[in-house]
Amino acid sequence: MRAVVTVTGKDKKGIIAKVSAFLSERGVNIEDISQTILQEYFAMIMLVDIGDTNTDVAALAKECDELGKTIGMSIRLQHEAIFNAMHNI
Repeated sequence: MRAVVTVTGKDKKGIIAKVSAFLSERGVNIEDISQTILQEYFAMIMLVDIGDTNTDVAALAKECDELGKTIGMSIRLQHEAIFNAMHNI
């Protein structure tokens, strides 16, 4: 089962390290990652495999949101099917 994680906010050191460590601790595997910096803003999107985590998608999404608040970023996790449905016309 896969999900999409988006991370946005003001750029600062350690964002990728904190987010990837957080996901790894929960048994989430990053399959693909793209990140960019637009002037002082950081934007990252990751495709992750959540099949080995013991946490359900809703709880994991809430934990991502809480991590985002802790590090001053917006972090959203959505099941791949929901992400695709929201972004298809």
